[in-house]
Amino acid sequence: MSLTDATTPAYASGSRPLGPEARATATELIRAEIEVLRRRILDEDTDEAEQTLATLCEAYPGPRPLDDIETGFGLSRFERAAVVLAAAPDLVGSFSADLSSVLGGQRPSLSTALAVLPDPHWDAVLPQSPLRHWRLLEGVDASAPLDSPVRLAECVLHYLVGVDAPDADLTTLSVPVEPVVLVPPSLREVAHAVIEAWDAGRAVGLNGPQQANAHLVGTAAARMAGLAPRRVAAVDLPLDGPGFAEVRRAMTRQTVLSQWAWIIDATDTDQEHLATIGRGLAASDAPTVVVLGSGRAPAQMPSLTVPRSGLAERSWLWQAALQAVGARADRAEIDAVAGSHDLSVDSVMDAAHDVALGMTLRSACRRRHRHQVGALATVRTPQQGWDDLVLPDVVRDQISDLVASLRHRGTVLEEWGFGRRGRGLGTTALFAGPSGTGKSLAAEVIAHEVGLDLAQVDLSQVVDKYIGETEKHLGALFDAAEDGGMVLLFDEADTLFGKRSEVKDSHDRYANLEVGYLLQRLEAFTGLAILTTNARSHLDRAFTRRLSTVITFPYPDAAARRRLWEVSLPEDMPRGVLDLDRLAALDLSGGDIAAAALRAAYRAADAGEPVQTHHLREAARVELGKSGRTAPRERR
Repeated sequence: MSLTDATTPAYASGSRPLGPEARATATELIRAEIEVLRRRILDEDTDEAEQTLATLCEAYPGPRPLDDIETGFGLSRFERAAVVLAAAPDLVGSFSADLSSVLGGQRPSLSTALAVLPDPHWDAVLPQSPLRHWRLLEGVDASAPLDSPVRLAECVLHYLVGVDAPDADLTTLSVPVEPVVLVPPSLREVAHAVIEAWDAGRAVGLNGPQQANAHLVGTAAARMAGLAPRRVAAVDLPLDGPGFAEVRRAMTRQTVLSQWAWIIDATDTDQEHLATIGRGLAASDAPTVVVLGSGRAPAQMPSLTVPRSGLAERSWLWQAALQAVGARADRAEIDAVAGSHDLSVDSVMDAAHDVALGMTLRSACRRRHRHQVGALATVRTPQQGWDDLVLPDVVRDQISDLVASLRHRGTVLEEWGFGRRGRGLGTTALFAGPSGTGKSLAAEVIAHEVGLDLAQVDLSQVVDKYIGETEKHLGALFDAAEDGGMVLLFDEADTLFGKRSEVKDSHDRYANLEVGYLLQRLEAFTGLAILTTNARSHLDRAFTRRLSTVITFPYPDAAARRRLWEVSLPEDMPRGVLDLDRLAALDLSGGDIAAAALRAAYRAADAGEPVQTHHLREAARVELGKSGRTAPRERR
């Protein structure tokens, strides 16, 4: 047998019995093997022992553990016998005493095996042999490999007697993965490609915008191949190549014994560590997937992209998930959330459980991805509607178009085929105008109208002085917005989307790269991103060319200001005589008017009075003073 064959295990070689009766039979079986070997070494008659072994083999349910090991690791007849010899002192107490003339009171060694076992060959004791490469034998001293007393690896010994006791280090390193309930067709297709890579002896990387779905693909591939998936955090693997090679060998050995597949989570791994993993898995002996995260791929490893599901598949997934947990929802409501929320399969299942407990479908969707934005944005459920927005009709019509782009995104992109264009599928809108003219309020109204959360981006948290961190933060924001159906709001966007400068040093170069990355990510974004600015001329020209909508918010005239005063004063507010026409004459923006109304309400409440014109006038005067302007005082 060649050394190449010796280091290529067959990981799905058989099924291990687990019941108490089967374990007892497995123990009898290996002891019968030991007895045959003992008599053969002592040159005694083996007929009776072989007959006992044959009877046990015939009665044994399923493939025999020793046969599994022989086939799984590609052992020769001699190497199989060496496994039995190494196990004998631990399973038959009298074995060492019976063979004292051969063993000299010690455990067997490789030289002993070469001397007393049938069909010996030198290849079996080389470092590349299955016995040593896969660490089937422990205790081999590299300085004296032939004379070292050896024992069978504990996990292999347990396997021989039918006991499920995997390598303790691996059970600490990894965790079992729960079976998947639903696998959409697009993900099942990727899982089949993973199995093809395994059959070719290759580990495979999985990237894509939804890490949870990449994990699901790895789990589904393992289950489809008849394997049990185990998840490993890449940060727990050794950084050095030799250390990783040792872990990989142990993982492969356990795969043969337990039919385990490995899902390595490398989403938070730095590039150097990822390169170590890629080199170590360039030729994989165990079925392994590495979940890489979006846009990452080590050069040494083939990678597959786990795609986002289309509208029809998302609708199917929602119906199947709700049915699986015994919950119901209106078909129109299902189609609506499928069009606005691109949740991972796990999140859909979790949301379905929430619906089964009485939560609305939309609310169950909203809560799923808020945590992903962390401190990068403030996510809130909008409360403001059309009645709160005071703008000219032409501006309101433009905002209505944005509402329609969100409400009917699934229909237009999926059913009508516009999504096949591949790029520019989302909407990036610029709201330009003076401060306080309703730009942020309009964003809230849009999100409220379509039942989505509004994620107001905190640019102080997004922009980072360390190279690459800003892009990482932006990527996380856009991914979370696409998954959770959030409207992104970048207030004062000119600080982030400003004009690229002439490159004079490395700081200019990386700042320009950040803007370039942002332009590409906005173009690929399938949702709605709203950017507000008070200084449109400061924006990068390349960015403004990529805008799908530019809406200019005018400073309110007297008629608009009167309407703004009306909507700023709640119906439940106690009020005296109010002269809104006099108030509308004051040069205030919509934001100023809202702030003045609230300030006046507090003053009136403190005085124990209903809100009157003089309260509002005095509050308006304070707002004017903020910008250095004044309003004449009037007598009460």
